[in-house]
Amino acid sequence: MSESDTSVSSSLNFKTRLLHSGKAPAYTGGTAVNPPIVRASTVLFADTAQQREMRGLRSHERVFSYGARGTPTAFALEDAVSELEGAHRTRLLPTGLAAIGMALLSYLKPGDHVLVTDSAYQPVRHLAQQFLRPYGIEYTFFAADGSDAEAKMRPNTRMLYAECPGSLVYEMCDLPALAAMAHARGALVVVDSTWGSGVQYRPLALGADVSIMAATKYLSGHSDVMMGTVATTRDAWEPLAERCDAFGMTVSPDDAWLVLRGLRSLSARLRMHEEHALQVAHWLEAHPAVRTVFCPALPAHPGHALWRRDCEGTNGLVSFELAPGTAPETVDRLIDGLQLFGLGASWGGYESLVTSAHMTQARSVTDWSARGPVVRLHIGLEDPRDLIADLDQAFGCLD
Repeated sequence: MSESDTSVSSSLNFKTRLLHSGKAPAYTGGTAVNPPIVRASTVLFADTAQQREMRGLRSHERVFSYGARGTPTAFALEDAVSELEGAHRTRLLPTGLAAIGMALLSYLKPGDHVLVTDSAYQPVRHLAQQFLRPYGIEYTFFAADGSDAEAKMRPNTRMLYAECPGSLVYEMCDLPALAAMAHARGALVVVDSTWGSGVQYRPLALGADVSIMAATKYLSGHSDVMMGTVATTRDAWEPLAERCDAFGMTVSPDDAWLVLRGLRSLSARLRMHEEHALQVAHWLEAHPAVRTVFCPALPAHPGHALWRRDCEGTNGLVSFELAPGTAPETVDRLIDGLQLFGLGASWGGYESLVTSAHMTQARSVTDWSARGPVVRLHIGLEDPRDLIADLDQAFGCLD
């Protein structure tokens, strides 16, 4: 029976009819607002000629040929992310870290050298130690603002890996200048753009070749799904596509559908996150216990001018530094005193979160040893007046 048949012969036995009926999505009427969830491992073809044709096409075209190569639900999300990023095409990975790892694996080989920003998502350091070093790929960290990147380029540098704004304290770098410098030396530019979510910062438009996002965060927006995305220019696409296919990288269609749902409200949510975060940031700036507030939208932030030039707003992330010498127990007491902030390491959902940032472990080029402890907040969609009141009472516990 071919996949195009919509009826099952009544001459077949009941058990056979039970297995072969109800497969055709036949209905009349309009179209659903959101694409349906298509779950599939095996994909059936009408005949051997179609099977050969689809298998021949899938090396260079996106066709529904096997679950590990993606489903229509995943394809719909890929298209949405490509539109968001201004990309040629996009691949979906199980987590944000998996997306980073696949990008490194796709473009680097033993003997290559990669420059990595000092402000990278901290697990990237572990990935470099556990994967790059044992496989003969050299790496060097450069200053988060990019000021020493050119001096650290080598003849075998094949990639410059940036994150802008940086993790934890949101350093800005001049990405167009870094991209021009790296391209002039034959290096690819890969950027973790989770902070900007394709709305507030678009690396491909600023000269990058590859943009990575943790869809776990703002794209999903509800803290209930894990996923990463890798979007590329046309010239950078093939190595990524080939490596993802070789490793069977795919995502659950249910997860893809959840992220698609989250994307619909992304712009509206980010506006609320920004509005609320700026109110909290300004309050923190005036608090006597706070030494520094980290948010690139604040005029006092060292990268504020670059933020104004390259970004379209800010998000819910705000970090603050306490006085040098503040005891770890004091930081714990402050965090544990908060009632509306969940204690969690991720961010990008609708809820407010808090965690401590261990900057001496997260940076190796910039010396944080003489500075105070840093606390990171993710400001959610709660009323900012309630969040400020919660912070105020938690600070009061330190007196």
